[in-house]
Order: sequence, then C-alpha cells, then structure tokens
Amino acid sequence: MSNMLHNIKDKLSGDNSKSSNNTSSNNNNKEPTYSILPHPAKSNDPADLQPSGGLRHGGPMEAFHARDPYVPSEEIRNNMPAPRSREELHARQAQLQSENN
Repeated sequence: MSNMLHNIKDKLSGDNSKSSNNTSSNNNNKEPTYSILPHPAKSNDPADLQPSGGLRHGGPMEAFHARDPYVPSEEIRNNMPAPRSREELHARQAQLQSENN
C-alpha cells in the first residue's frame, strides 16, 4: 500500500528519478552511450594503417624498384671538363675562404 502511495506521489511531483518501477524514465536519459568499434587493421603491420602516397604509392619512386645508375652518353662524357688536381682544389678552397672573411 505504501509503495502505491509513493508511486502516486512521484507521478504527481514529477520526480521520476526516485521511481524504481518506471523503466521509461531510464530510457530518456541524456547520457551518451559508448560502444566498442572494430579496429581498421587487417594485420599486425602498422604500415597497413598508413595511407598510400609519396614513396609508398607503388610507382617508380618505390625504393626497391630502383633502376640501374645513370650512365651519361658519349657526347656528355666527352664535353665534361677534366677533374681538377689537388693543388687546384686547395687553391680554390683558399680563395673561397678568403672571400668569406
């Protein structure tokens, strides 16, 4: 009997938080709900999560698909200046250092 009186009193006062029998008041909560989402990885490799692009785009810039070293043609090789001797390089180094001081 007293339980019925408490329910009537709660309904008249508008205080639904004390009512344990009223389940609709629990559904109207404004609290956020959280759930577990699946992880986007398909394997344990962290590289699978990185977007493709740059050097990983699978094109000619990929590191392990490099081509042979560049070999200039005969015309370019014949028109190149001769390598400088040590004395010439030391003289050029001294000249550049004196310009900076």
